[in-house]
Amino acid sequence: MTRGARKVLLFGLVICLTGVAACQDLIVKSPDSDLIVEDFEAAWSAIDADYPYLGFKGIDWDSIYTEYRPRAEAARGDEFIGVLHDLLGQLQDGHVFHVTPGGSEIYPWIPPRRVRDQGLYNPFVVRGYFDRDLQRSPSGWIEYGILPDNIGYIFLASFQEDYLTEEFGVVLWSLRSTSALIIDIRQRIGGSLQNVDAVVSRFLTGSLTRMEYRVLGELIYIPPLQPRGSTPWTKPVVVLINGLTYSAGEMCAEMLKQLPYVTAVGDTTGGGSAGNTQSAPGEYRLPSGRYISIGTTDWRRYDGLPWEWNGVPPDIRVVNTMAAIRAGRDLQLEYAIDRLK
Repeated sequence: MTRGARKVLLFGLVICLTGVAACQDLIVKSPDSDLIVEDFEAAWSAIDADYPYLGFKGIDWDSIYTEYRPRAEAARGDEFIGVLHDLLGQLQDGHVFHVTPGGSEIYPWIPPRRVRDQGLYNPFVVRGYFDRDLQRSPSGWIEYGILPDNIGYIFLASFQEDYLTEEFGVVLWSLRSTSALIIDIRQRIGGSLQNVDAVVSRFLTGSLTRMEYRVLGELIYIPPLQPRGSTPWTKPVVVLINGLTYSAGEMCAEMLKQLPYVTAVGDTTGGGSAGNTQSAPGEYRLPSGRYISIGTTDWRRYDGLPWEWNGVPPDIRVVNTMAAIRAGRDLQLEYAIDRLK
């Protein structure tokens, strides 16, 4: 069978459910009644057609087909969930997931740097460096305060929702009398371009060229980012990153790194640049009603490489350790403070 012949159209599939299953079918169903092979073909073909990093990752997707098609044919009932899970895991992509019959999102692969740095950021340890309690923005998603050396500190809890477009400028303005600033994005997973723009634009004195961006392989032009606010922040900035900085957080770090007064401190980020967009949402409903989600977009760092797998490296690498955290110390934050004094 040729590769082209194995591809199927996913959109427009209509699921017809007829009859009432026998009791034994509730436990073990035949492949035909579960559309297992059809689900496998649809999932494999969606990835073959739309996933942007098969070549970059050196994945021989045709060989994966040869290996997994017999497993799909042999699966019975919910056994196919394991087959689908393993198939998606071959992509080694922290954005990819499938949804169980109960509605849970299951991610088959976790980036190693996210595993490595799990537990190496502790908000209670961070708060020990302040003389007073951190303040919170109205949404509760931004924590901020002033360190003893008149260094401002902002922790961003997410790049989701629209709170950054409303609140970040106000928080930054409240810290305008400080001599320098630390932006802590060591826990960021996911979010939108609009929220990244809401942060980065406040540090611009002129336009900033966008990174290379493709949707389903097509190069998309995005106008340069323009400054926002009447008074851009141009005093020294340290942005703290680690392996849990992911997706939109990595985009924010990479863009801020282009500014001469910003230094990225910490460790290389998690490495997840395969996102999606409204025109290519990346969610594919399979013939049985199950669905999967994969990335359909390809973002590149300013050096032309994707941050998928690669991550965004810091300008200055400082490694936190569990021993330091247990002792109440955050080595990355301490380095940032010493640098900005």
